[in-house]
Amino acid sequence: MYLQGYASYIKDAMISELCDLDRSLMLSIDILPIPTDEAVREMQNKLLGVETNASNWQRKQNAANNFSAVLPYDMELQRTETREMLNDLTSRDQRMMFGLVTMVHLADTREQLDSDTETILTTARKHLCQMSVLRWQQKDGLDTVLPYGLRKISALRTLTTESTAVLIPFRAQEIMQAGGIYYGQNAVSKNMIVADRRKLLNGNSFRLGVSGSGKSFSAKEEIVSIALSTDDDILILDPESEFGFLVEALGGEVIQVSAASNTHLNAMDMDKAYGDERNPLIEKSEFILSLFEQLVGAGGVSAKEKSILDRCTYDVYREYMVNNYEGEVPTLKDLYDTLLKQPEPEARGLALSSELFITGSLNTFAQHTNVDTKARIIAYDIRELGEQLMPIGMLVTLDAIFNRVIQNWKKGKTTWVFADEFYLLFRYQYSANFFYKLWKRIRKYNGLVTGLTQNVEELLRSDTARLMLANSEFLILLNQSSTDRDELAKLLHISDTQLGYITNVAAGCGLIRCAGNIVPFENTFPRNTRLYQLMTTKPDEALRGV
Repeated sequence: MYLQGYASYIKDAMISELCDLDRSLMLSIDILPIPTDEAVREMQNKLLGVETNASNWQRKQNAANNFSAVLPYDMELQRTETREMLNDLTSRDQRMMFGLVTMVHLADTREQLDSDTETILTTARKHLCQMSVLRWQQKDGLDTVLPYGLRKISALRTLTTESTAVLIPFRAQEIMQAGGIYYGQNAVSKNMIVADRRKLLNGNSFRLGVSGSGKSFSAKEEIVSIALSTDDDILILDPESEFGFLVEALGGEVIQVSAASNTHLNAMDMDKAYGDERNPLIEKSEFILSLFEQLVGAGGVSAKEKSILDRCTYDVYREYMVNNYEGEVPTLKDLYDTLLKQPEPEARGLALSSELFITGSLNTFAQHTNVDTKARIIAYDIRELGEQLMPIGMLVTLDAIFNRVIQNWKKGKTTWVFADEFYLLFRYQYSANFFYKLWKRIRKYNGLVTGLTQNVEELLRSDTARLMLANSEFLILLNQSSTDRDELAKLLHISDTQLGYITNVAAGCGLIRCAGNIVPFENTFPRNTRLYQLMTTKPDEALRGV
């Protein structure tokens, strides 16, 4: 069969509908470009012929004293279409093509073949086109369709670039990058979605969705792929204790950050690689100033007290630096003792202000580190970090994460940072500012950061978060609430059709936005596996005591 009659405006859905028929068929679209100057010359000659025919017809009517005669519809239509074609070629940067659509369909019986033929004819008529059977040219039609590069059928139709484009049935965008990670199946084409965030302009990412939409599961899948296929380091900020079992199963370290925990992080930890290509002591001094501002309150540390803290920091680290950063690292208790030895009353005031967190009941960051902070995969579990300890705990944890990124960068290693329940971080000014700067800087340090959150509306109230979201090259949008859908559609320019893929969908299904391309996806994982039990957050399916 071949496409004999074309609609004035061909719909791009026609070829797709023909290809979607559940039958054995082959379809070929032959396109022959025509040089623009030749095409323009041909259309000018054709228009001249049409105008001549119209003038001759009008002259005959005038000779018959029929001065009010209206040009016949078919002649007027020919004139209009010829003018539009010439205007497309000269003004709208269109090119002229010769097009031919041929199709071969197969069936087991003659009755089935006739039935399928009628179905194809009906599909074409629905789009105001006409398919016809190639009478006495069946072999020529088969030779034209098969990939020989031959055209045995002379039924070419003149088309513009615009008209030719709608004949191309490949409407689905694909994401397939060599060396990437599997993120699911394209919901339209059913092809795999494989992306490499390291090849994008920046590797920053968000996973957004309501509770139970599959955010954490998706992030855990990515973590497993990174852990098994690369040598990159993985750091996780885990406010809900959801990543611990998986991290332990992958041979990583889970650091429980809380006042009641038996694990400790020394806020004064420092080595040669500490900081960003500057004197490590200068970087640590700035950190300690920030630490005391959290303890005393923003703006509560005076210029005189900052000078005292800087002096005491140098005194505490002097011997450690003389020993080439080897031996026992000082702790906040050493800094507390040094403050008490100073002659100024402000020094004793600083010691008193920090007493609860150094010698008091919340002294978890004032002791020597007793966990492996050099592990390849680390989950910082901050679920039990109380409200009083949260500011200083976040400060110490984020400082450890950022300096690990810097150290890996100096070694030439890539670092992946995952932050769950991202909206919680914007409740504290320091953590909000930290991640805003990290979003802008981490690409330079060979790092990639991912934020996960269910409270999208709350996150979007922050202009800083909106800017971070808009500047992220890789987004995974899962099932969204109605208010969140509207906000995301405005921010990310998502069409109404695409919004349907994040409305009342199953867990693990949604949209992936990669380098500006938005692709619907679906992702299922076999439930009868140990890996699924390690990754799921459903209480009745999760594996415990690994």
